[in-house]
Amino acid sequence: MDVIAVFDIGKTNKKFLLFDLNLILIHQEEKVFGEIRDDDGFESDDIEGIVSWMKSRLAEAVRSEDYQVIALNFSSYGASLMHLDHQGERVTPLYNYLKPMPEGLTDEFYEAWGGVEEFSRITASPALGMLNSGLQLLWLKKMKPALFARIRTTLHLPQYLSRIFTGREASEYTSVGCHTAMWDFEKMQYHAWLKAEKIKLPDPVVPSGVADVNIEGRTVRTGIGLHDSSASLVPYLKSSDRPFILVSTGTWCIFMNPFNTEPLTADQLRNDTLCYLNIDSQQVKASRFFLGHIHDVNVARLDDHFGVTDELYKTIKIKSQKIEKLLASGNGRVFFRQGIPPGYVDEQADLSHYLTYADAYHQMICDLVDLCMESWRLIIPADDKTEIVYVTGGFARNDTFVRFLAARLPDKRVYASQVENSTALGAAMTIYESAVGKSLPPVYLGLKAIIDND
Repeated sequence: MDVIAVFDIGKTNKKFLLFDLNLILIHQEEKVFGEIRDDDGFESDDIEGIVSWMKSRLAEAVRSEDYQVIALNFSSYGASLMHLDHQGERVTPLYNYLKPMPEGLTDEFYEAWGGVEEFSRITASPALGMLNSGLQLLWLKKMKPALFARIRTTLHLPQYLSRIFTGREASEYTSVGCHTAMWDFEKMQYHAWLKAEKIKLPDPVVPSGVADVNIEGRTVRTGIGLHDSSASLVPYLKSSDRPFILVSTGTWCIFMNPFNTEPLTADQLRNDTLCYLNIDSQQVKASRFFLGHIHDVNVARLDDHFGVTDELYKTIKIKSQKIEKLLASGNGRVFFRQGIPPGYVDEQADLSHYLTYADAYHQMICDLVDLCMESWRLIIPADDKTEIVYVTGGFARNDTFVRFLAARLPDKRVYASQVENSTALGAAMTIYESAVGKSLPPVYLGLKAIIDND
């Protein structure tokens, strides 16, 4: 069976997946690697262990009598760089984007390039410290000049993973165009600060191309890799013929609008809104809310108060009349009266007047969706023409969440998408036509319309 292999290297889980030529997932395995310490003692991904595992897994798949791997691609998290010397060896560990940026290190830099607000606007990158991967290079230059001097070129993590197998050194638009502070969205090229600081990066290429690579004696058409957020959007961009908004849920709830071409405003930047580039080098406006984590810590509080276990909230359903009643009550937020407090739990919120766990959970979700709407509004232009909303990820299976979200968006058609591994699927779809030589087949997105049905 001809298959497309994808390595989806997430921050927590590392996955190896095989898709048949109908883009149906036929094999998946996951591995979790323990973190190691970088040269400063901060937690870091074990890149040597990850690379060794990738080489082993791919070789085994290519040798398999069950599959013929004809194509390979990669998706991975952003804000992570690999620096190479003149021998092509790694100069540094894979620094963690959660590593703190020394206070004041970027002050002079921002001032030289028009101030934080103007620089952030042009690069579509809110000031996020190490999450702005370009600023990791500035940090290296100032804090570790001997290491910086050894750097010949720098690759984002997805492209470094591709280089392991192809030897090819390139950038691509989805990686350099996502809160990196590297890309000038006005000129659609690298920002001038990189040249001024003598930072060398490969020219970006579109991520749909492939190169023929000999692996275990077989030719495998191999992609350049892409950023995971852009990859997760691909199945919907390729399968929808109308404008839409994607709500990707999990630890973060990320609202993505591929059809908002307005420049970022100062208010949007202050509220952690950014733009990134999709696989066609087009702007996607995105905002986020810490939904999953806030949800989980408050569920733990409900579990403790009502004396329940075993994720009872997953079995809870809600009727339309209850949604209408809560939305019409006019009592404002109950669980998060003043917004999200430090620690994410409002200890003053009184649970004693809830008769049942379900009643308390319904109100909590009502409040969380109300707070989500603040992030939603940041990506909606004045002339919004989108009619469709796709909800993906863990909360797409949460009946209470999707029903409240649909009620808050009465002018939209809201669909819960049950597609699994949308990031890896997007990576496979990106190279499909180049690697397979055929048009993309229809892709099953597992859409369920969220409507009043009770």
